[in-house]
Amino acid sequence: MALFKGSGVAIVTPFTKDGINFDKLGELLEWHISNGTDAIIICGTTGEASTMTDEEKKAAFSYTVKKVANRIPVIAGTGSNSTHHSIELSQYAESVGCDGLLCVTPYYNKTTQKGLLEHYTAIADAVNIPIIIYNVPGRTGLNILPDTLRKLSAHKNIAGVKEASGNISQVVEIGRFCSESFAMYSGNDDQVVPLLSVGGIGVISVVANIAPREMHDMVINYLEGNVKQAMELQLKIKPLNDALFCEVNPIPIKTAMNLIGREVGELRLPLTSMTDKNLDYLKKELSSYGLI
Repeated sequence: MALFKGSGVAIVTPFTKDGINFDKLGELLEWHISNGTDAIIICGTTGEASTMTDEEKKAAFSYTVKKVANRIPVIAGTGSNSTHHSIELSQYAESVGCDGLLCVTPYYNKTTQKGLLEHYTAIADAVNIPIIIYNVPGRTGLNILPDTLRKLSAHKNIAGVKEASGNISQVVEIGRFCSESFAMYSGNDDQVVPLLSVGGIGVISVVANIAPREMHDMVINYLEGNVKQAMELQLKIKPLNDALFCEVNPIPIKTAMNLIGREVGELRLPLTSMTDKNLDYLKKELSSYGLI
């Protein structure tokens, strides 16, 4: 069975100068649960995992599991370009009660399709919780091909894919072998309904950090047959989505959260504040959407 249906938030990590702001993280988790979010993805790209230490990630996994307390699934971002490192983080996440894992394809060193088969099989063999493969070639420089995913989908612990290639033809091909045991989630907030139309069951969302109810409703409306309502939400959220990706994620979303009063702290270098032009654009779209 799928880890979740609906909208999983790729939640930001609130920081202070001393580390993770756990009080604020707890506040965000409660807000998401009360506003329809269907799963929490902790320490993903939007959570600035690449600039977090392993100790910080482990603390975030443990805290989130305890705070959420089985109300919705908690999925830990444990991907790495080192298979051994990913296995170590994945086993820790399982040990503290995470419901599943999100594992990005290896980056920088990259690998071949054969290497991807061996990498994900090694991780899946080392744990007993479901894994969602994260395909985001724009960040990693590596695309996992549909046939490779098809082969990996046979593993009992590989439960699905977060597909963020932006390639609709590839999405359609993946849809051909999606099933109850292998789920497809959109990794692009502006392509949720198109992906649902060919077999997807949800989104792992950046926009849900500020519009959780709308992202949940978009998916659930579609899955319940209310296609027109889902389409209307997809179109309504497009201008906001564009503003939230006018600079590299998570710069705009974290800025937006601070602008609307969520007080999630600063970004960690090398991420930095927005240009004045893009900040004005973001403020305009937040205002148009009724968030400020």
